Amino acid sequence: MTGESNGLAALPAGLQQEAQRYLQILEQTQSPDWLALAEQDRQRVIQVLGLSDYIATQLCRHPDWVTTVVAPRRQDEPQQYAQQLAQLLDTAADDEQARKCLRDFRNRHLITLAYRDFLNLSPLATSLGDISALAEALIIGARDWAYDKLCRQYGTPCDALGNPQSLLILGMGKLGGGELNFSSDIDLIFVFPEHGETRHLDGTPSRRALDNQQFFTRMGQKLVNLLDQVTMDGFVFRVDMRLRPYGDSGPLVVSSHAFEDYYQEQGRDWERYAMVKARVLGPQTPDAQALQQMLRPFVYRRYIDFSAIESLRKMKQLISREVRRRQLSNNIKLGAGGIREVEFVVQSFQLIRGGREPSLRTQSIYLAMQNLKLLGQLDARALTELRQGYDFLRRVENLLQAIDDKQTQTLPDNDRDWLRLCTVLGEADGQALKARIDAVMDNIHSHFRSAVGGDEGDQEREHWTAALWQERQPDEACQLLRQNGIDDEKLWPVLSQWREQTSRRAIGPRGRDTLDRLMPKLLEDLFANSEPCDAFAPVSRVLDQILTRTTYLELLCENPGARQQLISLCCISPWIAEQLARFPMLLDELIDPVQLYDTTSLDDYPAELRQALLRVSDDDMEQQMEALRQFKLSQQLKIAAADVTGILPVMQVSDHLTYLAQAIIEQVVNQAWHQIAARHGIPSHLQPGNSGFAVVGYGKLGGIELGYGSDLDLVFLHNAPPGVQTNGDRQIDASHFYVKLAQRILHLFSTRTVSGELYEVDMRLRPDGASGMLVSEIENFGEYQAKEAWTWEHQALVRSRLVFGGQALAQRFKEIRHSVLSQARDPLELAKAVREMRSKMRDHLLKVVDDNFDLKQSPGGIADIEFIAQYLVLANSHQCPELTTWSDNVRIFEDLAELEILDARDAETLTRVYCLLRDENHRLTLQGLPGELPRQQVEEQAEKVLDIYRQVLGEQSLTPQS
Repeated sequence: MTGESNGLAALPAGLQQEAQRYLQILEQTQSPDWLALAEQDRQRVIQVLGLSDYIATQLCRHPDWVTTVVAPRRQDEPQQYAQQLAQLLDTAADDEQARKCLRDFRNRHLITLAYRDFLNLSPLATSLGDISALAEALIIGARDWAYDKLCRQYGTPCDALGNPQSLLILGMGKLGGGELNFSSDIDLIFVFPEHGETRHLDGTPSRRALDNQQFFTRMGQKLVNLLDQVTMDGFVFRVDMRLRPYGDSGPLVVSSHAFEDYYQEQGRDWERYAMVKARVLGPQTPDAQALQQMLRPFVYRRYIDFSAIESLRKMKQLISREVRRRQLSNNIKLGAGGIREVEFVVQSFQLIRGGREPSLRTQSIYLAMQNLKLLGQLDARALTELRQGYDFLRRVENLLQAIDDKQTQTLPDNDRDWLRLCTVLGEADGQALKARIDAVMDNIHSHFRSAVGGDEGDQEREHWTAALWQERQPDEACQLLRQNGIDDEKLWPVLSQWREQTSRRAIGPRGRDTLDRLMPKLLEDLFANSEPCDAFAPVSRVLDQILTRTTYLELLCENPGARQQLISLCCISPWIAEQLARFPMLLDELIDPVQLYDTTSLDDYPAELRQALLRVSDDDMEQQMEALRQFKLSQQLKIAAADVTGILPVMQVSDHLTYLAQAIIEQVVNQAWHQIAARHGIPSHLQPGNSGFAVVGYGKLGGIELGYGSDLDLVFLHNAPPGVQTNGDRQIDASHFYVKLAQRILHLFSTRTVSGELYEVDMRLRPDGASGMLVSEIENFGEYQAKEAWTWEHQALVRSRLVFGGQALAQRFKEIRHSVLSQARDPLELAKAVREMRSKMRDHLLKVVDDNFDLKQSPGGIADIEFIAQYLVLANSHQCPELTTWSDNVRIFEDLAELEILDARDAETLTRVYCLLRDENHRLTLQGLPGELPRQQVEEQAEKVLDIYRQVLGEQSLTPQS
């Protein structure tokens, strides 16, 4: 069988005649390249002749190109385009020769890429990347050729200091993203760095000097002509310059300063969308990087920005109206579920979150999808389906355009081209392929509706709550409520009064419009609650704080799930409502309920925090501190949300809050260390990876019992030998270094940023209290504890543990703690000292009225239970050293019972009551209430604790514990 029959046999009968016609023309050229072609390559070319008129026409004109077309793709092929083209353009003496060179280069390589596409020899992403690389090489090659010609004529454009200036070209859309269509327009913006004028760099006078604006305008005109003008060889690209500042009415080329001023002062929402994919083409020079950096604050807002959704929705509606006006049908780009909708979904997330997530600031839709998946911002299944649908439609689009080098996204209107698509895409007939395309577009459109919504063809019926929100007459409003089954007479006065108050707030037209769209939706959600008025009160306090921050109103308006979580959590917990009101950025956490209630694993807090800090520049301390606070707030919200809804068992709440604090302590110490070390170096005795510094947690942190809003009781230790100096340019004594480190740590904790204070830190438990050194050398600490510390300090040491530090310091602290706690003590004197301290504490801290019970300080409360544990550890550790193992009360009581120091029933009672009171304290905190209950509610449990307290610490039992 001949190669011709093999190649033709691979085609359906309806395309064989087409291939045969082109083959005859090609054979008549008697081209040596064609005649020498290998059999397999010859078959493939014959097959492609029937699939693409563009490839066939070009090969018939240039049969010698067939060698390039069939050559296997090299890995470095895209990188070679620029060099190859530059060598060809060097021989072009005038515009006409340059135009021919550019067009020939474009056509020769483009039919090569199309050939691979029709034969499925290249993955789609590779094909799009190669087309984009080819386009960039052609644009930059033409730019450099035009620049060289004009510099010879007018001199080189320079700034005021004589530095040469070049033209920067912003590639927009799919060109910027490296995903260019086969036969696409290219959207460009021309920018030059600085004003000045041309001069000859060899020193010869310039008789025809131009200012830079004139020079680059002429260059821009020449460049567009080189690329866009249609000649007998076709064109390179249709060039669209309408995306430049001021559009068609603006200058063709603008300076960097004018460019920046425009986007700072006049940039519109649709231009933000366009700039997501903007990329400076060609080699990345400092001027190019500065221009790219200049765009970032315009495109990506610092905070989460839900205004982008409404802007994208309006753009989509305009596009849809234009599709209808032009009677475009079967358009796989602009139609419902088309390519543009995938781009809108992805770019809506980029615009909304790119200010907070640097990984989303990418021009590539593929990289953006990948990072959205890693960040968990879009459902993995939805992303997979969007990616697959996008790939399929882009493949169809590329094939459509490669058939005849036409910019089209409309499905064929003739059987021949349908047959071509079916042959390449493996479908039996046009009807089957059309059904497949329709299914893909329907699926994409459903995801688009979920993410962006706003389909103008499906206007939802206005809910009756819209009329309620706009109603001004009390009788009419109450009747409207009754008609819709709402029996809450308190609601209308509260709602009316709140609306009146908001009407006097200066929230701007956009804010007012958003509020008017939000409130009917919010009221509809509120009416699902049994007591809508009670639910509205905490929710309205959150709204009060975000009225002037339209982005957060838009977040709630666009996210039904966020609204429902807001109402639910505010009703369950006023503390959560207060947190949301104080720190509106937490509203972002409400968007995805799955993530909201998926608390971080205890061991994962350090890694999660490191990931969060990686998104912030190391040298931006303000943003580093803000990131720490935002991490703490968002994690606390997740813990609280899981707590109040019963997802997280109450016994684990303190564990999570404690491990969260430890992760933050680690990062604060590391940040402080880097700051002090940058100035002074580090103590010279240290081995690599060792700081010689430790943080000891006391109290609730030491006992793994932190609550919401707990402060941190800390003590700082170091192990530097006397006389050691730091090794930096500004050397200081090591002990002074650690004092500076401690001061910096306290500064990082206490500085109040937008997101508040990180933690309140209490250092009064250090040796000598408030008058003592901020950091103690560990042996001095041990000596103080052994010889000078008061009994109450030893009690505090029971609830201490090392929460940051290397192995050597950890081991030494453990030894010191054990040694101090296991000293032999006179039980009578010890019990007397403990009772006196408890009495002083109660006199000083107990402020509760007679009928109430202070969960911590009232007799029989948390403090009494803690004092029992501390006394028994101090009294018995010299005989039972294992009692010094734990710092938390629950495990201490377990050991006391196992050692038969404490009756097992008493240990169980103390543990049960202790956990009960702590749980009640958590609950009251989340309710925004003080830690008090009616006495009768806990009287029975308190009496049991007091009985044990008297047995252990009272006079009748002051005998050594065995």
